[in-house]
Amino acid sequence: MAFALNKLRVPIIQAPMAGGVNTPALAAAVSNAGGLGSFGFAYSSPQKISDDLGAAKQLTAGPINANFFVFHPVPTPSVELQHHSIAALKRLPIAQDLKLLPPELPYFPDIHAMLEPVWLHRPAVLTFHFGLPAPEVLERARLAGICVGVSATCLAEGHAIEAAGADFVIAQGIEAGGHRGTFEPDMLDEDLPTLTLVNQLSAALRIPVVAAGGLMTGGDVSLAMAAGAAAAQMGTAFLVCDESGATPAHKHFLLTKPTRGTVFTHAFSGRRAQGLRNEFIEVMHGQPHLPFPLQNTLTSHLRQMAVQHNDGEHQSLWAGRAYAQARPMSAQRLMEVLEQEYLHGTSLRENP
Repeated sequence: MAFALNKLRVPIIQAPMAGGVNTPALAAAVSNAGGLGSFGFAYSSPQKISDDLGAAKQLTAGPINANFFVFHPVPTPSVELQHHSIAALKRLPIAQDLKLLPPELPYFPDIHAMLEPVWLHRPAVLTFHFGLPAPEVLERARLAGICVGVSATCLAEGHAIEAAGADFVIAQGIEAGGHRGTFEPDMLDEDLPTLTLVNQLSAALRIPVVAAGGLMTGGDVSLAMAAGAAAAQMGTAFLVCDESGATPAHKHFLLTKPTRGTVFTHAFSGRRAQGLRNEFIEVMHGQPHLPFPLQNTLTSHLRQMAVQHNDGEHQSLWAGRAYAQARPMSAQRLMEVLEQEYLHGTSLRENP
């Protein structure tokens, strides 16, 4: 029998976050505690996907979510735009001695090859960001008994997701960290708050709605459920957990720089994404950039160097707007705290 959100003992989904943040230990700890652990496989190789899903299987009998980006075809940018985009990055001191080369085809991974480990390991849940997967992917998931969810940032996207036959929709509010899940990169974003979007989608759709964006406590989960959500997806809350694969600088900034605030930028990847304000974002504001995911490839060496030097000013420190409420502890302990807060409808931090 296929997984259903109402089977979760604790209605919490640990959000899929690409780039190594989601580890088998993190996903398994959340699932063992009654929630749904996730992997963000946006850029992962099929071997890495298989290894992670296999490792999680050894650590938990609970449900696991495998998440993928839906990449859209992108034309090769003009030589002029490539030149200006590289020149803009060269304004950063960290990039001055780096050899930055325009990305080469193929610009993004083959989703069908990436999904082969999914059909092999059959995680309980398969989710997508940036749009709908091909109909044959949805059909194969259905035949495999895998529950499918897709991100939506507005009501029109929610209707499209339901019409395509997905099992649930993830309502991504403007408070959420990381990339906006708009179906088209340059579409007008309605910037709807999480609870507003949950209200709209739950009233208009027949499939369950998951709230995502700015949820940090069990009290927030209660509010999301009251607004019509079937579960709450939380990413930033898990970034500073012991099992998180976030870089040391990422965790340090989240825990020690509460006044930095978050901001949206296209400069890291070419798509609108929210993270902590840092020097990279400030210097690159308004500068030319390549389309997604070419800009992500172009900046990858720079970001890797920043990680090696524990330099948080030049990493993509994705985070939601309420990141200052992040609590460093094990994922198991955080799930216990969140469950108690949810049952009491409040925050244990505020009311010990």
